[in-house]
Parts: sequence; structure tokens; C-alpha cells
Amino acid sequence: MERLAPLKLADTTWDNVGVLVENPKPNGSNRVMLTIDLTPEVLNECLEKRIEVIVAYHPPIFTGLKRLNLKAPKQAIVLRTIAEGMSIYSPHTADGMNDWLARIVDPEPKSCVPIVPSEPALVAALGLEANTTGMGRLVRLASPIPFSVFVDRVKRGLEVSSVRVCTPKSWGSGRSDAEGKLISTYAVCAGSGTSVFRSLKSSVDVVLSGEMGHHDVLNYVFRSLKSSVDVVLSGEMGHHDVLAAADGGQAVVLCEHTNTERGFLKAKLQPALQLALEDTNVEVLVSSVDHDPLQPW
Repeated sequence: MERLAPLKLADTTWDNVGVLVENPKPNGSNRVMLTIDLTPEVLNECLEKRIEVIVAYHPPIFTGLKRLNLKAPKQAIVLRTIAEGMSIYSPHTADGMNDWLARIVDPEPKSCVPIVPSEPALVAALGLEANTTGMGRLVRLASPIPFSVFVDRVKRGLEVSSVRVCTPKSWGSGRSDAEGKLISTYAVCAGSGTSVFRSLKSSVDVVLSGEMGHHDVLNYVFRSLKSSVDVVLSGEMGHHDVLAAADGGQAVVLCEHTNTERGFLKAKLQPALQLALEDTNVEVLVSSVDHDPLQPW
């Protein structure tokens, strides 16, 4: 995991990454489970499949714990993993996911660069190519595509049946007008992209993320009037914030937070980790019950 997603690339000023639970008596099953969230359902799946190491993208231990007891659900999960010989690892903001997310619309864009690049000295120390790691991605397509095609590619790439869309009046009076709007640039940030999008300095057509706070979206929308942003793609916004974005000339596309992250596990992380462990008898699995808590009805 350190080779695939170096922890030095994570934002440890607030994040909690790496080995979160190191079991003193591992169960020795040599089975790894990948999941976005370590929920009770995922834990039960891990118990059924006798998992030894859980790689949970979101850290199940995020803030300091003063005690461990079975009454608190998250603490109960930690205690159960220890009792069953399982360990927990979390990569979270270590790099990798945004490259995958950026390319679900176009696998070979004209350019794809970090919105907030990693420190050059750190990149050099890790032996990585300059301007390839960091938070978010700013993507320029080789040629413009209609907004309808953009949305279809997002849904197909994230394997979701629907996203929520609001288009501004400036794009036309009906859906057919909006569908034909040409998109040439977009910004992405897996999960919650608010703080990353604040750093945008280039004109983009689409901002792709899993989540932004209401007022952060409003602030972004008003600032984006200066940078010709056509679309804000995020996880959630309040009703009046959506109206404000539309009044400001931006379309809004909402995907839900973890829907912008989950596909990375099967598409990229599982095969890469299995390949890295090819000289061992370790089996890498992806949770079949992990899902976004918000579901379309």
C-alpha cells in the first residue's frame, strides 16, 4: 500500500491514515478486504469471509478515543476486528483516486493536472514525476463534448443509475438545450471537494466531486463567475444553494459522496494490490455490501 499510495502524500494536518489497528494475534487467513466505509454490514462480511486485513478508504478511527466500549457502534467495530484477528489500514487522502475519477469522462484527455500539486521536494524524494500528484484534477478534453454525453459518462463510470442535475437559464429553456451545451474542461475531486476547488485558478466547465457544503458551494459559485465555470459537480447542496448556482449561470450535478470513490477500488486498487502481492498467497477482495448511505428511490 505504501508503494501504491505513499502516505506522505496524504494531508495529515487533519487526516488519519496508515495502520489504524495492528492486531497482535492476526488470524492468518491471508485475505484482504477493500471497502470505502467499514460499516457493521461490511464487518459482518469480513467475518463471514474470514478477512485478515481491512483496507478502509475512510478511516474508521478518525478522532481520538478516550475509551473503547461496545455501546458505541464505531468502537464496537474496532473491538470486534481486534477480537477476530483483523487489522485495519486506511489510505484516504494519499494520492491515486482522482486520476481514476478524472478519466471516467475521457481516458485520454488533452491534459490532466492536480488542482493543488504536491510539494515538488516531496514528489522528487518519492521518485515521482513532477505535476502528477496532489489534490483534485483539472482536466482539458481533447475536443468538446455535449453536456449530455458528459453526464452519461459520469453515470456509466460511477455505475450509478442517476445523478441530480440543475441547469441555468442561460443554457436554454429546456433539457434539450442543456444537453447540447459543449464542455471542454472540468475539475474533479473525489469525495468532498470544497477546499480543493477554492484553489481553482483556471477556467473550467465542470467541477466533479462527491460533496461540498452548502455555503462553500455558494462561495464557489459566486467566485466562479470570474472563471467561467459552467458546471458544479458535487455530492449535495441545499435547495436555495442550487437556485443560487443556477442564477449565477452554473449547472449543478450531484452524485453523492462515496459514489465518486467506490469504483476506484475494483477498477484500480484491487488489481494493483493483487499484482503487488503476486509472489504471496494473499487474496484481495472488494466488499460486495459497501454502498453509499443515500439511495435513489
